Amino acid sequence: MSAEDVVKDLGSKLLAGEVKVIDLSGSLGPETPVLQLPPDFAKNTPRVEIHKISEYDEDGPFFAWNWMVLGEHTGTHFDAPHHWITGKDYEEGFTDTLDLQRVVAPVNVLDFSKESAEDADFLLTPDHVKSWEAEHGEIREGEWVVMRTDWDKRGNDQATFLNADESGPHSPGPTPDCIEYLLSKKIVGWGTQCIGTDAGKAGDLDPPYPAHNFLHRDNCFGLASLANLDQLPAKGAILIAAPLKIRRGTGSPIRAMALVPV
Repeated sequence: MSAEDVVKDLGSKLLAGEVKVIDLSGSLGPETPVLQLPPDFAKNTPRVEIHKISEYDEDGPFFAWNWMVLGEHTGTHFDAPHHWITGKDYEEGFTDTLDLQRVVAPVNVLDFSKESAEDADFLLTPDHVKSWEAEHGEIREGEWVVMRTDWDKRGNDQATFLNADESGPHSPGPTPDCIEYLLSKKIVGWGTQCIGTDAGKAGDLDPPYPAHNFLHRDNCFGLASLANLDQLPAKGAILIAAPLKIRRGTGSPIRAMALVPV
């Protein structure tokens, strides 16, 4: 089958409902949880604000529209390489310069929701990934890898989603060796259902924040606050995760979605 036939076939299957589009994003609004850093360490991104310009009234009789305040890394969002110091030298590492071909790719969904429910500080290791590959098949070059934790089921309550106490935030994520193993596969990027691509306690790892550190070092992408990963198969779906084309943007809220055969 030619490439043209493949695209035509996909279009026909979408129209016939034989390929389903799964929404992988949470709603974006004032209640959306946002990352909170210690005030003595860094400034924080603002909470989302939505302000009405007009709604069929004296400020605009025929139309409704709003203006917004939000950070690039808010809600379900995309981390471009320039987001982290290790990726600062990539000219193609901004949201307006990245290779868009890379952001549409097959996705491997690693289901560790049970382990994450039992231990909020669960860390994914290379052995976990290798065991998953032995069951489902090898992770291939250019593919996405996402970790299902069902963290999206916690909803939009800031405290519940960040899950922090006096010792800091508690959420699952990868070990440094895990990210290095995945990058050895030449993946395009890594995603999670938590507030960021790293575990809550990633600041205590060596090196700290390995997902950010290593992904962007290798000019790869990160996805955070994904939703509905329980609706995807382990393999066989296509993930579409395109950021807004923000000039020299370090990231962007996205409407992530997946194409899944019915």
